[in-house]
This record gives sequence, structure tokens and C-alpha cells, in this order.
Amino acid sequence: MADYKNWMPKGMVLTTLAVTCVLLGIALVLGITSVPGIVFLVLAVLFALITLWMYLMYRAFSYDGTRQMSRQIIEGVSSYVNIPEGGKCLDVGCGSGALSIACAKKNPSAQVIGIDKWGKEYASFSKKLCESNSVAEGVNNTSFRQGDACKLDFADETFDAVTSNYVYHNIPSKDRQAILLETLRTLKKGGTSAIHDIMSKAKYGDMESFVEKLKNMGYEEVKLVDTTNGMFMSKWESTWMALTGSAILMGRK
Repeated sequence: MADYKNWMPKGMVLTTLAVTCVLLGIALVLGITSVPGIVFLVLAVLFALITLWMYLMYRAFSYDGTRQMSRQIIEGVSSYVNIPEGGKCLDVGCGSGALSIACAKKNPSAQVIGIDKWGKEYASFSKKLCESNSVAEGVNNTSFRQGDACKLDFADETFDAVTSNYVYHNIPSKDRQAILLETLRTLKKGGTSAIHDIMSKAKYGDMESFVEKLKNMGYEEVKLVDTTNGMFMSKWESTWMALTGSAILMGRK
């Protein structure tokens, strides 16, 4: 059985819970009526709220839970990835391989390549996990390698499709539109893109202008598809989960 982990790592939830307990313990030792004790008590309450938020995120994203938002998003994004027979697709920031594998299933005659940095922040994700998940899902048209979204190790016009899910907003950058262009650089003429991320103005700048820029560069059928209007989540879910601005950048080169 495939193990796609959780987008909210369990270790992060447990760490904030541990910090909450430590802060509360210090507050009790100092005395909750003393000034230092009150300070630590306030900090404990803040961390308790953060822990609760992270736990609720963990439950919503779980592949085994009732909401299964991760599964809904992965299946939704992959449904827009259409690769010609014998073609190639690039999945940037493949994590546990979920999107790569979903695309491979829907396009069995194509080759899907997933890249990721697999760093300490998401230590539970790895190349080995991606490969074992591919085996568990019975797909043999995927491959995975180390890679950097900011500087892809692929020539121009290598792929027939490019995709990604909730990756670029995690990359420290003042110009995420440039990262998008780096991904689109590898797309063949006539190739398509389906890139899902939190494309809010705070994280990406003016994306409507970016869409027009792509059209002026010769891209066709370029559009931003809002995924917070019930497509993948409700407006309320996107608000409390800090996913406001989630959208798919779609287009043809």
C-alpha cells in the first residue's frame, strides 16, 4: 500500500505540542500569578493554539481520514495533465510522489519524471519513498531524481507537460514568477502546464499581469483557475488553512 505521508508532518505537530507542555510546566514552576509565570503561560496558550491548528490541518490532509483533501487535490490537479502518447512530463517538487504517480496512472504511455530537494523540513519525503510508492501503485512509467526548482537541470523544450502542487510558495524568493518561467522554459512548443499553488499577490505579485505576459510571449489558453471555490476546498477551508489564493496556472505553449 502506498504511503504518501501527510503535508502537515506529524513531527511538527508533536514538536509544537512538546513546546506547549514545556512552557506550561515552566509557568507552573514560576507560579502563574507571577509576572514571569504569566509570560510563559501566555506563550503556552499561543503554542497550544498553534498545535490545535496544525492538528486540524493534519486531520484534513490525511489520506486515511474523512476529509482527505490531499487526495482530492492530487486527483484534481492530475486530471488536467494530459501527455501525448510517448511523451514526457515533469513534476516539480514531487515530495512523496503522489502527483507524479497520479499523472502516470492517467497517462500510462507517457514518462513522468519527478524532482525534489527532499530536505530536512520534510524529512519523511524521499526518492526511496517515491519509488516504493510507484511500486505499490503498480506503475512503471515514473522516475525520480534530486533537483532544484530554481535551476532545473533540463534543456529548453524537454517536456510535453509540466506540473506541480503546493511547492513554489515554500521556496524563499522575492520573484516566484521567475521560478514559474524557469519551469515553463522546459516545456515544448505545444506543451501544457498545470501548476497549482497559493498564488496570492503577497506571494506571487500580480498574477493577472503574469498571465497577460505569457500570452504576449505566445502562450495560448492561459488562465488561472481558482481552486478555493469548492473545486478542491471551500472558501472557509482556504481561509483557516492559510491556503487563500490557491489556483492552477494552466496554459499551452
